[in-house]
Amino acid sequence: MPSTVDKSSNSGRGKPKSTKSVTRSHKAGLQFPVGRIARFLKTGKFAERVGAGAPVYLSAVLEYLAAEVLELAGNAARDNKKNRIVPRHIQLAVRNDEELVKLLGAVTIANGGVVPNIHHNLLPKKIVKGKTGEIGSVSQEF
Repeated sequence: MPSTVDKSSNSGRGKPKSTKSVTRSHKAGLQFPVGRIARFLKTGKFAERVGAGAPVYLSAVLEYLAAEVLELAGNAARDNKKNRIVPRHIQLAVRNDEELVKLLGAVTIANGGVVPNIHHNLLPKKIVKGKTGEIGSVSQEF
């Protein structure tokens, strides 16, 4: 007796072949690759076993940090009237953010330069008008 089961329905076992695979990044709503980070965690020998949620969580943390730095660097680029983020903008973004300084305080960013800063002791003293009303700094008086 011939079988009347339709081969395209895969006999109810597994998912049909026509469905497209959904990545773990897409399931978690992330842009960072969960599968690649899982592979790195496994091959990196950080632990004997890696749980299913660990690469998802790590991907989410890395994506958040990248988005935070990029947003601040984009603001720094816009402040300098530039359309492109360069290492200088990343340096300014990181050094002007209190939490990112804690995280990346010991990091050197190549071609980042330094944050402009003049110590308050090096700035010229503010002139206080005396009773005589003279204008000028103290060092100019004889």
